[in-house]
Amino acid sequence: MTVPKKLVLIGNGMAGVRAIEHLLKLAPDTYEITIFGAEPHPNYNRIMLSTVLAGSTELKDIIINDWDWYKENNITLHTNQSIKKIDTQRKVVISESGIEAPYDEVVIATGSKAFMLPIPGADKEGVIAFRDIQDCEKMFSAAKSYKKAAVIGAGLLGLEAARGLLNLGMEVTVIHKHPYIMERQLDEAASLMLRKELETQGMKFLLSKHSASITGRGRVKELQFTDGSHLATDLIVMAVGIRPNVDLAKSSGIDYNNGILVDDFMNTNIPHVSALGECVEHRGVAYGLVAPLYEQGAVLAKRLAGVETAGYAGSVTSTKLKVSGVDVFSAGRFVETEGSRAMRIQDDVAGTYKKIVIRNGKLVGAVLFGDTADGASLFASIKSGESIEGREKELLLGISSDLLGKSGGGASRLENMPDDEIVCGCNGVTKGAIGDAVLNKGCHTFGELKACTKASASCGGCKADIEGLLHFYAGDKVGESAKEGICGCTSLGRDEIVEQIQSMRLMTVKEVMHVLDWNNKEGCSKCRPSLNYYLGMLFPEEYVDEKESRFTNERYHANIQKDGTYSVVPRIYGGVTTPADLIKIASVAEKFNVPLVKFTGGQRLDLFGVKKEDLPKMWEELEMASGHAYGKTLRTVKTCVGNTFCRFGTQDAMAMGIKMEKAFERLNAPAKFKLAVSGCPRNCAEATIKDLGVVAIDGAWEIHVGGNAGVKVRACDLLTTVKTEEEVMEWTSAYLQYYRETGQWNERTAHWIDRVGLDTVKKALEKQEDRLALMERVQKALSVTTDPWKEIVDNDELRKNFEPIAGPLPV
Repeated sequence: MTVPKKLVLIGNGMAGVRAIEHLLKLAPDTYEITIFGAEPHPNYNRIMLSTVLAGSTELKDIIINDWDWYKENNITLHTNQSIKKIDTQRKVVISESGIEAPYDEVVIATGSKAFMLPIPGADKEGVIAFRDIQDCEKMFSAAKSYKKAAVIGAGLLGLEAARGLLNLGMEVTVIHKHPYIMERQLDEAASLMLRKELETQGMKFLLSKHSASITGRGRVKELQFTDGSHLATDLIVMAVGIRPNVDLAKSSGIDYNNGILVDDFMNTNIPHVSALGECVEHRGVAYGLVAPLYEQGAVLAKRLAGVETAGYAGSVTSTKLKVSGVDVFSAGRFVETEGSRAMRIQDDVAGTYKKIVIRNGKLVGAVLFGDTADGASLFASIKSGESIEGREKELLLGISSDLLGKSGGGASRLENMPDDEIVCGCNGVTKGAIGDAVLNKGCHTFGELKACTKASASCGGCKADIEGLLHFYAGDKVGESAKEGICGCTSLGRDEIVEQIQSMRLMTVKEVMHVLDWNNKEGCSKCRPSLNYYLGMLFPEEYVDEKESRFTNERYHANIQKDGTYSVVPRIYGGVTTPADLIKIASVAEKFNVPLVKFTGGQRLDLFGVKKEDLPKMWEELEMASGHAYGKTLRTVKTCVGNTFCRFGTQDAMAMGIKMEKAFERLNAPAKFKLAVSGCPRNCAEATIKDLGVVAIDGAWEIHVGGNAGVKVRACDLLTTVKTEEEVMEWTSAYLQYYRETGQWNERTAHWIDRVGLDTVKKALEKQEDRLALMERVQKALSVTTDPWKEIVDNDELRKNFEPIAGPLPV
C-alpha cells in the first residue's frame, strides 16, 4: 500500500482550493492534504462579497465548499491560522500560533492585500478596505451608527462597495483621481453612461480628486483633498487596488518581485514549494481576475498529480461584469491609438453602447455597456487574431452576414466558438469543458452542468451562453427545457416541488428536503422560506407555520431598521382613520419615546425607532391589528375619497377599499402585494401601478393587475370590467388565489404576469365556476389566519422571544 504524500495548502481561497479540487479528481489518494486559512470561514466566493454587502445574498450562500466537504475529502483544515514561515530545510510549515505541518509539497496561495493610501490619518477608526467578510461586517456595523460614507476609488470594487453602502442607508460619495470612472474597463462614453445610471441610484461622485489626508479625533471626520477642499464623512472605504501578498516569501527565502516568482508550472525557486493565484508574478504579470488563477490551478494540479501538461503561458483577459445591476464588458486595447480605428453604436434610450477597435484588419479591443451578449464572440476574435476585414459591421451590429446580405456565415456564434474560449469568466470554464461535461459526464440539465463545472455558479452573467451550449451539445437529450433548481440545495424547480409535496403529502420543511433528496440537508435562506410558503399554501388547515424558516421581520412582525430598532405599522383599513385612533397612536408613540412618526406611501402611520423588547407592550396598548408592513402578505389598500366627497368620483372607493382590506388582510402570498381603489379614472389612488388596482368608471369597475412602482415601474394590465362590488370581490379573490397557487416564492405579480402571460391568467379566471373554486380556496386559507400581534400579546411564551438576552446577537 502506497503511503500518501503530505501536501500543505497555505490559503483557503478560491484559487488554491480550486487547484485542490482538480487534484482530488486527478489523483484522489495521492496526498494527505492540510489547508491553512487566515479567516474563520470555509472556502467562499470572494467575488460574491458585493452581493452580501448589497443584501441580496447571505454569507452562507457564497460558501463554495462547506465544512462537510473538507471532512468528506479527508482534508485537515486549520482556520484562523496565518502562516509565519515555511522552514524549507525541515520541510515544515509553521503557523503564527505554533502549529507545525510537515510537507512533501507545499502550495502558497495567500492571495493579495488591499492597498491603503499612505496618507496621514489612514490608520484612524472608520477607515477600512473592502477585501473580505470582516470588511463587510465593519460596513454593516458602521451603517447602524453613521450616515455618511466616502469610497476612494471608482473601479469595480469601489462601485460595488458604494452600492452596498447605499443599500445600507448611507449617503455615499465616490472619489476618483481620474476624470471618469472605471477607466481600466471602459472608455469615456461607456463610463459616462454608467456614471449617469449610478447617479440615478443615489451615488455622488467627486472626480479628478486626489486625497491628501484624513482628519478626526480617533474616528474619521473629514477627507481632505490636495486642492484644499474637503468632504465630511463618517466612514472611508479605500478601494484603490490590491498588491500580491509576498509576506511569506520574504520570511521563507523564496524569490519575489511584485509577486512570488513562479515558472510556467507554478514552481518557485525552492524545490517542492509552489505558488499560484493573486500572490504570484508570472512572466512579469500579477493577475487579479479569477479566470487566470483557475488556469494556473489546472496546470499545478496536473503537475502534482503526475499528469502530463503544457505549462501556463499567461492569460489574455477580458472583463464581463455587472456593476450595480448594469452589464459591462471590455477586452483588449479598447482605447483608440495611432494606427487603429474604432466603430461604435450608442442607444441612449435603451441604455446600450458598443465599440470595437480595429488595427491592421484585426479586432484588438471592445467595450460593451448594457447588453454584453456579444462579449464572448468578440473576445474570441481578439484572441484568435483573425482578420475581420469585411465583417466589421457584422461584429458591430451583432447581425450575421446572411442578414446583412453577404455570403458566408450562418453558423451560430456558439458553434463557431473555439473549445478553449472561456465562457464563464468567474470560474474559468471553457466551451470545451462544457462539451466534455455534456458529452462524457451525462450532464443534461443546467443544474447538473452548473454543479459539475461551476459554470454560472457565481455572477450568473453567462447563463444564456451556458444554456445555449447545453442545447448545442445535448440536442434532444435536454428535454423541453433545461431548468435550474430553486436554489443550490436542489435541482428541482418550483412546480416539481409543489407537485411532489402535494402528491406525497409531505407536511414539514424537513420532510420535503429529506424525501426530495436535498443535497444540503439543512437547506438555505432561499429554499427554507419558499418551502414554508408552499406548504402553507397547499395545506392551510393542517400545516403548522415554521417560524424559523421566516426572515427576521416576519419573525418579529415589525421591520428591523439599520440601527437595530424596529418600525411599527398598525392596520388602518383603506387609509381611513378616526380621531380616537389617532389620539391612541400619538399617546403610545409618546409613552414609548418613538423618535419618528411618518405617513407611509400606502396611507398608514409608521412608528420608527421602537426597541424589540417594547414591541409586545406597544401592540398591547395600541389594540390595533398588525399592518403586516413586514411580510409577504397584503400590505395596504390605498383609496381616494371617491364619490363620498369628490365631485369627480363615480363610486364609493373608500368603502370598496376597506371591504377589500378586511377581506384579504393576513393573506400569505409568494411576495408582498399592494392594492388600491380609485373612485374615477383620474386615478388619485394610483391604482394602475399596484399588484391589483380597482378603478371606478360610470356604472362599473375596472380591475387592473400586475403593476409595480418599484425599481422598474410596470403599469397594470386590464384584467376585466365588472358591474358590481360582489363581482369585484369574486374576481379579486380568484386572481389572488391563482397568483398564490402559481407564483414562485418571492415573485411579485409584475414578474409573475410577465412570466405566465396575461392571457393565461384571463383564461384561468374566465369561467365563473373556476373563479368560485379559487375563491373557496382563498377563503379557506384566510379562515385559519390570526393577528400575530394579538397572538403574541396573549401568549407569555411567545413574549419571551422579545426579551433582551445577555451578550451580542449573532450577525
